[in-house]
Amino acid sequence: MELTENQYDRIAPLLPRQRGNVSMSNPQVLNAILYVAEHGCKWRGLPSRFGNWHTVYTRMNRWSKKGVLDRVF
Repeated sequence: MELTENQYDRIAPLLPRQRGNVSMSNPQVLNAILYVAEHGCKWRGLPSRFGNWHTVYTRMNRWSKKGVLDRVF
């Protein structure tokens, strides 16, 4: 399961704006979060096509604490 461009466009206003030199885009992070949720794998088990698992986990954790994921889902 991955977000389509149309689906991402609908939720993009709910996400924090990316600033500076970031290694992963918001759609990449969301798709990685959805992969972990769908497959029930550990963060370290995230396939490399999604990028560094620690980067995904850190951003997911930050978004969770700020209520971003509650707004999106």
